[in-house]
Parts: sequence; C-alpha cells; structure tokens
Amino acid sequence: MVSAGDFRNGLTFEMDNNIMQIIEFQHVKPGKGAAFVRTKLRNVVTGGVLETTFNPNAKFPTAVIERKDMEYSYSDGELYYFMDLETFDQVPLNKDKMPDNFKFVKEGMTVRLCSCKGSVFSVEPPMFVELLVTESEPGVKGNTATNATKPAKLETGAEIKVPMFINEGDVLKIDTRTGDYLERV
Repeated sequence: MVSAGDFRNGLTFEMDNNIMQIIEFQHVKPGKGAAFVRTKLRNVVTGGVLETTFNPNAKFPTAVIERKDMEYSYSDGELYYFMDLETFDQVPLNKDKMPDNFKFVKEGMTVRLCSCKGSVFSVEPPMFVELLVTESEPGVKGNTATNATKPAKLETGAEIKVPMFINEGDVLKIDTRTGDYLERV
C-alpha cells in the first residue's frame, strides 16, 4: 500500500480497477483548509491522462508492472505470436494490443512485453531498428541540395519519408518512437 503523501514521479498504483502511473505531483498546503496532493496520472493500459487531487492520507495498493523481453515470431492476421526466450513458450496477442510503432518490427526481433497480474497491456519495440528499403523512387539529380524528402517503403510494409539520395536496397536506421529516418547503415 502507498499513501498519497508518499507519491513520487513514476510510481504505479491501482485506482478504481485501473493501473495508474504518476507523471507529476505537488503537495499543496493552503493557508486555510486541509493539505492535499495535486497529481497528473496516466492510465498505463489506455494511455489516458487524468488530473486529480487526493487527501494525503488516502491509501492505494501498489501495482507491479512486469517487463519481459520476447521474440516476435509471426502473425496470422488477427493474432501476433511472441516467444519467451527462456522457456520457449508462445504468447498470442490480439492486433488491438499492438502500438502504432509496431509496424517497424520484423519477425525475429526482440520486443518487450509489459504486463500486470499476468495480463499483457503493452508491447514496446526496440528504440532503433535497421530495415531494408524495398520501394523508393530514384532521386532526381539536383534535388539533393535541399531538405527534400520522398516516400520509401520498408521491408515490414511501413512507409516513411527519407532524403532523396536513398535508393532501393539501402538499409536504414529508424527511430521507432518517432518513425524518423536516422541514417543509412
């Protein structure tokens, strides 16, 4: 159990059958009336942000979030399969649990699954991935002097904006958090 008076940034706890993580907190002692704790909370399952106040004596059960590295095996349409690297167990997850940046993950890559009480609620791809360009228009001579970009399709099917000098067959380093091209490998 954790009391609202002991809140710290990053702490996770259970509130109203939801798992909440503290983004910001502030202890407020007004000149008149009782002290309170003003907080900004994120629901770790849905990603929603909530601003609320608590009595410093309010108590909540702490939530333990487990993060485990697993290998992305394959997809059969609606289900994505992940293999535990220690026990070799297969874990299937629905398509709706996959984040937007999962489009940069190819089969065989290691990802991190986040769960609470045995229920997986999030998949974290690696921060940087190296992917092959499968489709890209050839750059026009003279267009390379500016910051001009063109679309390029990667081996996972994701499409990103790249500089004009990138060609089919190039391997690119991609930041999965933003979906930006970083460099040619």
